[in-house]
Parts: sequence; structure tokens; C-alpha cells
Amino acid sequence: MRFTQTLIGTLAIIAVLLMPFSGFATTQHEDDTDGKFDPKELINSHVWDSHEFHIADWNGHPITLALPVILWTDNGLVTFSSSEFHHDNSGSTVVEKNGEKFIRYKEHIFYADKFDKQKFEETSTMGRPFLYEDRPLDFSITKTVFSMIFVSLLLVIIFGFSARHYKKNKLAPRGMSGWLEPIILFVRDEIAIPNVGNKYQKYMPLLLTIFFFIWVNNLVGLIPFFPFSGNVTGNIIFTMIMSVIVFIVTIFSGNKYYWKHILTPDVPKLLYPLMIPIEIIGMFTKPFALMVRLFANITAGHIIVLSLVGLIFIFETAYVSPVSIAFVLFMSVLELLVAALQAYVFTLLAALFIGQAVEEHH
Repeated sequence: MRFTQTLIGTLAIIAVLLMPFSGFATTQHEDDTDGKFDPKELINSHVWDSHEFHIADWNGHPITLALPVILWTDNGLVTFSSSEFHHDNSGSTVVEKNGEKFIRYKEHIFYADKFDKQKFEETSTMGRPFLYEDRPLDFSITKTVFSMIFVSLLLVIIFGFSARHYKKNKLAPRGMSGWLEPIILFVRDEIAIPNVGNKYQKYMPLLLTIFFFIWVNNLVGLIPFFPFSGNVTGNIIFTMIMSVIVFIVTIFSGNKYYWKHILTPDVPKLLYPLMIPIEIIGMFTKPFALMVRLFANITAGHIIVLSLVGLIFIFETAYVSPVSIAFVLFMSVLELLVAALQAYVFTLLAALFIGQAVEEHH
């Protein structure tokens, strides 16, 4: 029960922290391809974020599930459905709400009268979401946010039923509880205890939340239809927030021996000007490595699969399809392994960093 409560709290915090940045890694739709196949468009539209779920195409018209657009503008809060953009992602359709006009360009929503396409194209990908003089603060429920909330509710339901089952049945677990218990024991016995030590119980709710949240989100990203397909762990802001959570827990868990090792390491004092900055930088490189590792591995797998599918249309021949399909099946199976492996690695490193902070001096 304690884990379920902590799970709900942690997932809620992650959801709130991510919403203002939901447009960071966004779809790069191109509307001027003259009907030609664009592999970059295919990959980006599936890997990055979007304000709507693309379900299918019918007679040349896309069937989508529009998601709510929530903006904090100069005139206050504005909400409307993304369907009002009529699938336009080139900045041509203007939506007027609350006395203000908005356009959507490459999944970023701008004030219509302030948008400068040249300025947008000249700005680096890292800086585009923060052009807030040209765009409102975006709290929209995008695919990433929707998938994150969906997985959060799914985990709460799963562990809620398991907790109720344990209350009623004191015998060997069955069903969902029987499936979850070996995994929980694995996280405890193979990750928490060896790396955190005697204080592992204090951090078990966090480590279990991290493991299951990342793992299930990885699996959801592999299923290519609604309500799945959201590439949550392929969003670098998501991995950044997860890493920041681990960093904050590590810092506040650090004992005096941990801080002594950083601020007054066991080296000759003449080396302090060199060693202290290195130790301080090391505090930040660890969560940075966590962030990049998860993002890069998940994104790379999706890109490879989509690139293999795109070969059929690039060569414009069906003779390529057997080879492409064979490699896609192989990569899909491999991604199932990677989904669990990356959750394990992230949780293992989180436990290792926390263990270094709480380790007692011998």
C-alpha cells in the first residue's frame, strides 16, 4: 500500500513537471513534399510528439483523435481542441480564441501575428520550444502527456488490485500478483540491496516506480495504434525529469561522508583545486548520462525500425519488402528486450548513485 501511494505521488509529480515542456521534442511535419515519400517525415511523425493521434487514413483523409490544447497567453488561459487546426501543421490555418490568433507550425503553437518562419528555422532544435516571446506557454495534452497519464493510471490500477489481493489472500500470490511478485523481488534483491545496502527499504518505492514506469512506457511506445504509440521515453524532457528526480533524491540523501568525499577528498590538499571541481562536475554528469542513455537507446530503436520500413518506399519495389520485414521483426523482438533492459539499467544506476550517497564510512 505504501508503494501504491508513493507511485501515485511520483507519477503525478512527473506529469505536472513535464506538461510545460510537452512541445519540446515535437513532430516535424512537412506539408510541401509534393506527394513524394519523405522518410524524414515518416520517422519524425512517429518518433516525436503531436497534438493528435493519427489513427488511419480513409479515402485520402486522415482519421485522428484530437487532443485538448491548453495555452497560457497574454490574455490568460485559452483552451480548445486541436481539431480546429484541421490537420494543418504548416502555419496556414489560424484559430482565433479569446481575442487572440494562433497557428500551428511543426507542432509548435505560435501567436499568428508574431510568428516568424525564418526565425524558427534558424533557431536550433533545443531553443525552439522556448521562443516564448512568439508563442504562449503550452500546457496541452499531447501524445506524450496522454500516454504518460494513461500508463500512470494503468500502473495504479494494476498495483491497486494486487494490493487488495494481498490483503485478502495471505497464501501464495496468484494471477497479476503472482506475475508482479518475482519482478518486485528481483528489483529488491538484485538492484536495491546490493547497491543501496541496509537502507534499501526507504528507497524501494522510488526504485519500483522508476522501473515499472519506464518499462511500461517503453512497451506502450512499441504498440503502433491508439491508445498506445506515444514515445514517452524517447522524449528527452521526460528522461531529464526522471534523472533530475534521481539527482535530487541522491543529493538530499547524502551523508556527511558523501559530502566529505566531494568537498574534502582524501588526496593531498595541493590537489584540492583540481579534485573538488571534478567531484562537483561528477555530481551532474551522472544524471546527465542517465538522461541521454535512455533517450538515445529508445529513440534509436524506433528510428531503425521506421527506416527499414521506409526502404520499401524509397526503392519503390516490393522485392525489398521481404528483407525489410525480416529485419523489422528482428528489431521489434530486440526492442522488447531493450524496453526491459533500459528500465533495468536506469533503475540500477539510480540505486547505485543513491547507494554512494548513503554509504557509511568503513
